[in-house]
Amino acid sequence: MVVLPDVRGLHHFYKELAQRFAEAGIDAVAIDYFSRTAGMGTRDESFDFMSHVPKTTAEGIAADTAAAIAYLKTKDGGAVKSLFTVGFCFGGSNSWNQSAMQPGLNGAIGFYGRPERSLPHISKMKAPLLLLVAGNDAATPQEAFFDFDRRLSEASVSHEMQIYEGAPHSFFDRTFEQWKDACDDAWRRILAFVKKDS
Repeated sequence: MVVLPDVRGLHHFYKELAQRFAEAGIDAVAIDYFSRTAGMGTRDESFDFMSHVPKTTAEGIAADTAAAIAYLKTKDGGAVKSLFTVGFCFGGSNSWNQSAMQPGLNGAIGFYGRPERSLPHISKMKAPLLLLVAGNDAATPQEAFFDFDRRLSEASVSHEMQIYEGAPHSFFDRTFEQWKDACDDAWRRILAFVKKDS
């Protein structure tokens, strides 16, 4: 599993999430979008991520994902046979985009991404998608996801979409305690998706 963080970059939550995948028997690595422009360092609350976001490119993120995939295929990375991405917000749509950019990907999972960032890639998408949608997402209206769902169906892209009614943007990482049931369900769906498409 390649973990694509939200817009903050390699925040501590995503390091812990990679560990959680490992504890579930899934080798995982979390990438840092900003090491190209900010160097190595801590991505805590004081990190000025917004000055680095405009410097990221789809090609750079795809290259970083490809490097993570290459590592996971090595003995040190677990010598994995099936490969998935999971992303959040900024990373959600970047995760879905890997369906079009990474040959041999088994699946791409995204939480509350921005569908408009993925629309240009639909025609090249090969790996199945899992869309985990916050029903009360202030950043992206549900209509955008319904449109994305329709376009994926029209393009015959295998996908599943789950809407968590009332859940806010970032419910899985920032407000998980208040949305425990939704988070538990999303985690079960991720594990089932990985098992089914491995």
